[in-house]
Amino acid sequence: MKQTILLLCCFLFLSNALLAQKSGTVKGYVADTINKSTLTKASVSLLRAKDSVLVKFTRAKENGSFELNNIEAGKFILLVSYPKYADFVDQFAIDSTQLIKDYGKINLADKGRILSEIIIKGNRAAMKIKGDTLEFDPKAFKIEPNAKVEDLIKQFPGIQIDKDGKITAQGETVTKVLVDGEEFFGDDPTLVTKNLRADMVDKVQLYDKKSDQAAFTGIDDGQKTKTLNVKLKEDKKNGHFGKVELGGGTDNFYKGQAMFNKFWDKKKLAAYGILGNTGQVGLGWGDKDKYGQSSYQVSDDGGINFSNNGNDEFDSWDGQFNGEGIPVTQTGGIHFDNKWNNDKESINANYKIGDIKLSGDRNDINQQNLSSSSIYNTSDKSFEKNMTKNKLDLAYEIKIDTTLTLKLNIDGLFKKSNSSDAEMRKGTDEQGNQLNNLKQTNTNDVDDQTFNINTLLTKRLKKTGRTLSLNLSQSSTNSKSDGYLNSRAEFFTPSVISPDSTKVVDQNKVNNITNTAFKSNLIYTEPLSKSLSLILNYGFNISNGKSDRKSFNQSADGNYNVLDSVFSNNYELDQTINQLGAIFNYKKNKTVFSFGSKFSGVNFKQYNVYTDENFTRKFVNYMPQINYQYNFKQREALRLSYNGNTDQPTLEQIQPIRNNQNQLNTILGNPDLDPSFRNNFRGSYYSYKVLSNQYFSVNATYNFTINPIVSNVVTNDRGESISQFVNLKDKATTGYFLNTNFGKTIKAIDMNAGIGFSANKNVNYNYINTKLNQTKNSNYSFNLNLSKYKEKKYNFNASFGPTYNVANASINENSDSDGWGFNGNFWSSVELPFKLEISTDGNYQYNGKTQVIQESFERFIWNASVTKKFLKGDNLRVSITGRDLLNQNVGFNRSAFNGNINQSTYTTIQRYFMFSVSWDFSKMGGGEIKQN
Repeated sequence: MKQTILLLCCFLFLSNALLAQKSGTVKGYVADTINKSTLTKASVSLLRAKDSVLVKFTRAKENGSFELNNIEAGKFILLVSYPKYADFVDQFAIDSTQLIKDYGKINLADKGRILSEIIIKGNRAAMKIKGDTLEFDPKAFKIEPNAKVEDLIKQFPGIQIDKDGKITAQGETVTKVLVDGEEFFGDDPTLVTKNLRADMVDKVQLYDKKSDQAAFTGIDDGQKTKTLNVKLKEDKKNGHFGKVELGGGTDNFYKGQAMFNKFWDKKKLAAYGILGNTGQVGLGWGDKDKYGQSSYQVSDDGGINFSNNGNDEFDSWDGQFNGEGIPVTQTGGIHFDNKWNNDKESINANYKIGDIKLSGDRNDINQQNLSSSSIYNTSDKSFEKNMTKNKLDLAYEIKIDTTLTLKLNIDGLFKKSNSSDAEMRKGTDEQGNQLNNLKQTNTNDVDDQTFNINTLLTKRLKKTGRTLSLNLSQSSTNSKSDGYLNSRAEFFTPSVISPDSTKVVDQNKVNNITNTAFKSNLIYTEPLSKSLSLILNYGFNISNGKSDRKSFNQSADGNYNVLDSVFSNNYELDQTINQLGAIFNYKKNKTVFSFGSKFSGVNFKQYNVYTDENFTRKFVNYMPQINYQYNFKQREALRLSYNGNTDQPTLEQIQPIRNNQNQLNTILGNPDLDPSFRNNFRGSYYSYKVLSNQYFSVNATYNFTINPIVSNVVTNDRGESISQFVNLKDKATTGYFLNTNFGKTIKAIDMNAGIGFSANKNVNYNYINTKLNQTKNSNYSFNLNLSKYKEKKYNFNASFGPTYNVANASINENSDSDGWGFNGNFWSSVELPFKLEISTDGNYQYNGKTQVIQESFERFIWNASVTKKFLKGDNLRVSITGRDLLNQNVGFNRSAFNGNINQSTYTTIQRYFMFSVSWDFSKMGGGEIKQN
């Protein structure tokens, strides 16, 4: 065996030596055809002829000369580019007969002096490769009057934008759009693309943004974000611009939106306001996230925390709109950022205020599978919700010297919400006999406050690669709720019309939940060699939580002042966490490899105030990690990783309190729960060829959880359940996900085409009436994408394909729910004479019959609008829009989990027509913006 390996190594060495003997050289120098002057820093790219993959890249020296060495034999394309000059493109070969290709003088022609067809051919100069960055020059593209950045980047090769403004570049979603390298109004990409004018842009850069930690230490941690950076022209950084839009429609639908932006020197000021009931709650495609609030967490140190999003309906609404109900929104915000002191200091501040009202109805059909039978539940529910939120965040950075930087982040959130709902529910057995009947109303008022402050101090030491950083943070949350539960449940014996028992709940529920935490993390990086680095970290965290949940029954005088100790609990939690970690990072040539682990020791103390009981324990959380990345070439990489994490139970699962929010399903806490351990494997391959706009990606994950926390449900013959979470000792929950996409430009028809396939499967467990139930849920989908964009003519995008869902439970053979489906989306716009534009989009959904649900679901939502542009710069637009023209929009959802199969229909926005007027205004660089 050793001899075989030795011979193989010798063979590879000789092969490389022979190839090295045939390596070639390309050289020359770049000059201007008119002035005969050298073009310093001209970009020189060497591409492989068969697929246009970039092989080598350099820039012309001060004298205009360039030289590319160590080129293997083959056919190549030489591409020479320089701003405002037409490209030089030539194809040649390197072989044993010609190892040196000397171009001598390469003369580039000024674009303004050559024929238009050469300018068109020179459009490839619009895209330059600078290391890992693609840079687009707007001058090489047609910019219409009043066009926005979104209209500009639609013309960029390899980039698509859907009807909501979501950007896909090289097959990956762009999640950040920066202005001059800085975030603009938080982190919503469409705030930039839909509001900044295209003629203000000097260049647009596309790259994978490294994490803050990797950018500081220079050690690649594999965390990257697809990012667009919009760099503005210097003369467009002074002035103001904005947009106003008003619309009114049928069925009392309306909308209004205004945004104002002012730039001067290095300062930016922006403000916006939105009101309406059309479903728009923010400015971008991430609308649903504008009202969300992330719950308090203790990062990845393995601690446990209280959450104000408990199991009961009182605390569950976070203000997000997901299409269920009719929303009425009023929201606005203001942004300011500035740099001064020679860019050593900067500030970025945002304030947002918003109010959302939501109302609607919901119907649920549910099959609850037991070991030898099933219970069928139907419910009708009406709801009204309202939330008002104020959020402020501030980021300040100062570069104390060239090696020392301080960053300070502060944010606060004040949120008030109230909700009310009324529900009627009925349960029957397999023969149709009534088992139970529930009538219930809820009302609740919640007051939330959150405050966070984070300080990061980074220091570069004398030795290259040696760094020290200290992160300190303090956070606090407080949630107070006050609500009323009125519930009447009736239980029946089969074949008996009248109920044989009745349970009534009439309670005032008052909850007060607080969390405070101090966290610290010290990170030290040490280069052990040119290729190997060590990252050490130590963290010390202290957290305190209190959860006081009281239920009051009504006294004889009508006041709710009789404490119900069964459904009340006052619980306190103190944690001290010490975390230590070591990660080794190896980077050489095309390989990046890191491995190591973090350990956290947790001292955990629970105190039950009502029973005066203490419960303490100590445990160690283990978090190993391995990451491997191989970069075959620019824009082609393989990534593999493994992460292990200890998952602690939530305090809602531990806290010993009976939850009677739903009389048909009472929940018990379990203070004896143990942690589980989750193993997660990930792999991905990505390839993108610039000139042919071809991408291919594969992403896969596999995870399994040891000692998982599962539900234990006991249901009697009348449909009354009691559930509690327990650990499953001898089984592991598993899951996998696979997604692959391929796309390229079909030159014959000048259209972008792509195909995608995804598959996922999850295996979970739970106990049903003491018997272990295994559920398997799978989903498979195939997708075909087509898109085409013609400047000043049309824009078209379509995506469609079949789906297949599998859901079954081992507890009951009647629980299988497998079925086919189909989804399709399209959107298109057409430019017509007389400044008219027609746009339309549609969504088709089909869900077939299953073994359980013997009815199919089908809908086609079709929208269309006609727009007329006015004024010289097309900055006044009048539109007529029709939404859901076929009036088929019905709120619908179907799911299966833990042996339960559920189908929901709910109120949603249906057909309406709207007339709207929008006006764009601007004054930049000391005067009105000149239109192209």
